[in-house]
Amino acid sequence: MTITQEQATWFAQTFDQIADNVERAILGKRHVVELVLTAMLSEGHVLLEDVPGTGKTSLARAMAQSVQGTNTRIQFTPDLLPGDITGVSVYDQKEGVFEFHAGPVFANVVLADEINRASPKTQSALLEVMEEGRVTVDGVSRQVGVPFLVLATQNPVEQAGTYRLPEAQLDRFMMRASLGYPDHAATVRILDGAAVPTAELAPIITPEAMVGMADLAAQVYVDALVLDYISRIVDATRSADEVRLGVSIRGALALTRAVRTRAVSQARTYGTPDDVKALAVAVLAHRLILHPEAEFDGVTPESVIGQVLLDVDPPSSREAV
Repeated sequence: MTITQEQATWFAQTFDQIADNVERAILGKRHVVELVLTAMLSEGHVLLEDVPGTGKTSLARAMAQSVQGTNTRIQFTPDLLPGDITGVSVYDQKEGVFEFHAGPVFANVVLADEINRASPKTQSALLEVMEEGRVTVDGVSRQVGVPFLVLATQNPVEQAGTYRLPEAQLDRFMMRASLGYPDHAATVRILDGAAVPTAELAPIITPEAMVGMADLAAQVYVDALVLDYISRIVDATRSADEVRLGVSIRGALALTRAVRTRAVSQARTYGTPDDVKALAVAVLAHRLILHPEAEFDGVTPESVIGQVLLDVDPPSSREAV
């Protein structure tokens, strides 16, 4: 079952309304806002690698405010424990039973701030919830609800007191992006008070409607030739000389889901090779593990994906739709 053109048009209009609303608080970052919204509607999560003070917390709050959702912020520190994220069971002496106290991960938008400052054991507390949307404490599994987005921030690993994220953790993130500093024009507008406080943003859509949008995106048609193109790109990352560990099948599935969402966000009922190209770096680059020699020579995962896109021929637009 595929979506109709009327549904695709409604989806695109609503997508733009949400992005416009978020951009009222996060000036000059339309591309990143659209990436985060695409990930959320694809049931994925986003890793923002950035320096402090670029608006990451505001982005999470603006996204939650726009979809009438809840948002929490977890400050990752070396002494943070897994229970501080998922929640714990506390014994109620009066009732004589254990009562579960939900952790901050039970929200629609969770900002995991400076995630690589916590120990690998604490980071692993997010693995289950990011993959399955639930947490298990004392043998009992609890759903965190939908929609659910983990928006994690990461300091550059060269900074003191940081831990490199494990490959399994990185692979759970659908995309990696960077807000960066606003350009000159946006900076002047921010200094002039043009940015709307996130608490004042009007909600655009309900959480239930967001789930409906995600269901529509999952029905977008992707031709076999486009799927073949994605597969050939993934295979090329695994055989690249600079790469020790290429893109996993989870990465290929994430790219396919994101392609569907991007297509319908532009009022199309089908995905194209251009959708793949537009998303490949954000979805695939952070999954690559390079050889130390390549890193020493200045090779980056982004440059590897860029070269792969040049080397792998896409199907023609006429063939792939």
